[in-house]
Amino acid sequence: MKRGTHAHRPSRFVMPRRRGAVAGPLIMLVGAWGALIPFFGHSFGFGYTPSNTWTWTTARGYLEVLPGIGAFLGGALLTISANRATATLGGWVAAASGSWFVLGTVVSPWWSGGNIGTPVGGTSQAVWERIGMFTGVGMVIVYLAALSLGRVSLSGPRAVPATSPEQLDALERIEGARTIPGDRPRTVDLTAAETDADKSERIQR
Repeated sequence: MKRGTHAHRPSRFVMPRRRGAVAGPLIMLVGAWGALIPFFGHSFGFGYTPSNTWTWTTARGYLEVLPGIGAFLGGALLTISANRATATLGGWVAAASGSWFVLGTVVSPWWSGGNIGTPVGGTSQAVWERIGMFTGVGMVIVYLAALSLGRVSLSGPRAVPATSPEQLDALERIEGARTIPGDRPRTVDLTAAETDADKSERIQR
């Protein structure tokens, strides 16, 4: 590559926005559910005590609203960011928030954050309330965040558009084949690659 072409080289922190275009909004949606379900879930008999709709408690703030907001912000960063570092930060924030949904109620006795209450439904419904408000919400967020972090971490010659002929040549050397749209891939005619022994055998026949 000629000197003076480094200005045309795109930053490795640049990435397509589509990397987080699917998982990011889903994380935002699940995070919003986790933050709001303790307040409106009682309107259809789903939630933890106290069973009054839109009742604020310290435990709900620490164990549901806080991780819900964190997941929503992390998903927003994944959705709108075209910078690898910013999207990675969003992915880790979302993953940490999802982990807190799962582990928050387990470690909450370590500090005086208040009592989260008990499920208002029967034995069968209580299982779905635990899954739909804590464990299941957290696992979905962690899965989507991990998926996004994997996609964001991908860095290859196709991650950014080429901006100069020199860069196109560099991409071809890296990939081992031409990548210019419209060009046909290079192929090798194996039938023409005869060895001397093959030629001698054919002549004798």
